[in-house]
Amino acid sequence: MSSNVETEHKEKEEEEETAAAEDEDTGAQVAPIIKLEEVAVTTGEEDEDAILDLKAKLYRFDKDGTQWKERGVGTVKLLKHKESGKVRLVFRQSKTLKICANHLVLPTMSVQEHSGNDKSCVWHATDFADGELKEELFCIRFASVENCKSFMEMVQEVAESQGKKEQNKDATSTAGLLEKLRVGDSKSEEKTEGEAPVAAKEEKKDATSEQTKPEEDKK
Repeated sequence: MSSNVETEHKEKEEEEETAAAEDEDTGAQVAPIIKLEEVAVTTGEEDEDAILDLKAKLYRFDKDGTQWKERGVGTVKLLKHKESGKVRLVFRQSKTLKICANHLVLPTMSVQEHSGNDKSCVWHATDFADGELKEELFCIRFASVENCKSFMEMVQEVAESQGKKEQNKDATSTAGLLEKLRVGDSKSEEKTEGEAPVAAKEEKKDATSEQTKPEEDKK
C-alpha cells in the first residue's frame, strides 16, 4: 500500500518538474526558417473610388443551355475613376478575388427586378471579365431587399449622370464647331470687303491713265 503511495507521489513530482521546465523562459531566440517579405498587390482599382460595395451572388445566363449559371459569391462594386469620372461595375469572388463581371455603367444600362424575387435584379451589359467584349445577361442576388434596392438605385443614378455628361460633352463640341464656322465666315466676309476697294482703285487708275495720254496717241 505504501509503495503505491510513494509511486504516485514520485510520478506527481515528475509531472510538476516537466511542467515547470516547459514554462521556463530560456531566453533563446529561434530564427524563422523562411523569411516572408511583403508584396504589394495591384488590383487595378488604385485610381478609382468605390461608391458602392455590397456582398452578393452573381449569375450569368447561358444562352446555349438556356439556364442561369452561378459565377460566384463575393462583392459587387461601383468604381468611379478619379480623372475621367467614368463608372464601372466589378464583381470579384470572395476567396480567389477572380473577376466575374467587369463593364462600364453606360447611359443605356437598365437594371430591373428579377421576376418573383425582390432580392434579385437583372441587366444586360457588354462585359470584359473574360478578356474579350461579350454581350451578357447578368442576375445578382443580395441577402436583403434593402441592398438590392440600393444597388438598383445607384446604378440608375450613375447611368443618368453619365447620360447628362455625354449630352453636355456633345453640346460643347457642337458649340465649338459652330464658333469655328462663325469665325471662318467672318474672315471670309472681311476678305471680300477688303478686295472691293482694291478693284475700285484699279478702275480709277485706268481712267486716270486714259486721260493723261498724249494728244497724238488719241489721234
